[in-house]
Amino acid sequence: MNTRPIAPDRSLDELDRLAELAEDVIRRCRAAGASQAEVAASIDTGLNVSVRLGEVETVERTRDRGFGITVYFGRRKGSASTADLQPDSIEASIRQACAIARYTEEDPAAGLADAALMAREFPELDLWHPWDIDVERAIALGVEIEDAGRAVPRISNSEGAAVQAGETLAVYANSHGFVGRERGTRHMLSCALIAEDDAGMQRDYWYDSVRAAADFMPAAELGRKAAERTVARLGARKLSTRQCPVLFVPEVARSLIGHLVHAVSGGALYRKASFLLDHAGRQVLPAFVDIVERPHLPRGHGSTAFDAEGVATRESPLVLGGVLQRYVLGSYSARKLGLTTTANAGGIHNLVVAPGGDDFAALLKRMGSGLVVTEVMGQGVSIVTGDYSRGAAGFWVENGAIAYPVEEITIAANLRDMFAGIVAVGSDVDPRSHILTGSILVERMTVAGE
Repeated sequence: MNTRPIAPDRSLDELDRLAELAEDVIRRCRAAGASQAEVAASIDTGLNVSVRLGEVETVERTRDRGFGITVYFGRRKGSASTADLQPDSIEASIRQACAIARYTEEDPAAGLADAALMAREFPELDLWHPWDIDVERAIALGVEIEDAGRAVPRISNSEGAAVQAGETLAVYANSHGFVGRERGTRHMLSCALIAEDDAGMQRDYWYDSVRAAADFMPAAELGRKAAERTVARLGARKLSTRQCPVLFVPEVARSLIGHLVHAVSGGALYRKASFLLDHAGRQVLPAFVDIVERPHLPRGHGSTAFDAEGVATRESPLVLGGVLQRYVLGSYSARKLGLTTTANAGGIHNLVVAPGGDDFAALLKRMGSGLVVTEVMGQGVSIVTGDYSRGAAGFWVENGAIAYPVEEITIAANLRDMFAGIVAVGSDVDPRSHILTGSILVERMTVAGE
């Protein structure tokens, strides 16, 4: 029986301490002449353990602190940061931020988000689930994951299994009088394995990422899934160059949605560096596709009551009936565009692509013959032109069933055509990200191989 005492949860006391410090720093910035000021403070703690071939490789405990100060002298901005919360270090950071602002050119778009937009309600989002795990149990869990994977026939080696437990405390405060406190946990299990046959070796992996350790898939199941994915890649072939349907599995499909978000984000738009410039109110996806931002999902990976500027978040459609409803803006990019912030300073908060009725097997049948993409490589995506060209690996499908694995191929098209050519979104939603989507079937792409 484990009688190890459970450490008391002092997270709320830590948040109060950070909040008091942030408010004090803002007062000192105002006393130094700043017309506006904001502070972002955080403390990240974690345990990371990795094992390989049944032996411990690394054990790492982390405790990282960040304290960022931004001041505005009218429309002139200065920022400084420190990882040391001692008074002397903070005082030096205040002086540095103020000095930078005094000698910086004015920017008409600079300044805090509007005071009227600050969050006033802070719903319970169920994000705080500290994992009471010590080093010994983390090692045992990693070994269990790896052993389950190595027991699968044709697995010849391992790159190891990892167990990670993490906690984040964060405070954002500004001179509007806003003080926002957040605490969240994020835990991860992963395993990477190697399989071998006469044709050579293949590597693959699997992982799980959750807010609460109780939500993890069983450890042995994770190890077996990593092994099965690895073994399935044995005997991979190349393909001749062709055009065909392409089915992106969920963990790859979310990168397509990420490209859409990038293309409609304020930074790309005000720089006129997006192929979707001036597309609000226009059709960008097929009429059956809806995408909604849901920042208040319980235990969501991107859940938050306020964005990085303190602006209240709310459920908001990004795409309805395939029509782009809005852009993705913080206050700076919104001012540059003559618009209002969409509470997306710091990024998107739980973007949900409405799932269709077909599971993965049904999507294979619907595709008939084509390519399933399980991995993409390289950086060949231009948000300016929409051109898309990336290395890929996956499986060739014939008559609605997987025929054989493929590798060393390139998939290419233009994102505008890919988005318009989406045939279906699957029901097999991957919950491990702040972008929640099932598999995405694209009608046609060029596949370049031999």
